[in-house]
Parts: sequence; C-alpha cells; structure tokens
Amino acid sequence: MKADKLAVADNFFGMIKGLSADVRLDLISKISNSLKGANVESGNDSWKELFGAWQSDSSAEEIIEDIRASRYTDRHV
Repeated sequence: MKADKLAVADNFFGMIKGLSADVRLDLISKISNSLKGANVESGNDSWKELFGAWQSDSSAEEIIEDIRASRYTDRHV
C-alpha cells in the first residue's frame, strides 16, 4: 500500500479502536459485504466526490445572515 493509503487506514483505525468488539465486528461485516465482487485495488476514488467547496447562488453575506437568523438560545444568564 502507498503511504497515503496507509495514513487513511491508520486514521480510520484510530477512530474505531475505542469501540466495543461487537461494533467493530459489525463494521468488519459491513466493509466485507461492501467489497464482495469489487476490486479493492481498482483505484476507484468516487468517495472523493463527497468533498468539495460549498456551492450556492446566495452571497456570503446572505448565507451568514441566514445562519445567524436561525440561531436561537433559551439560556438565561
């Protein structure tokens, strides 16, 4: 495996190593089922399409205004 793939694997392992054995076994099962019939080394990087810049027709100021307007608190100081 290349170094970047090893780093990804190490990062994922770091996230799941504290989970219970049952949860980790369930994850193993799900990963195994997702790989059946798939070539792991095919170089399929379709997961990278899940990441990217925010795209909107609204301006930055409008987005900020919407975010601030949607905030609420019931905290009494």
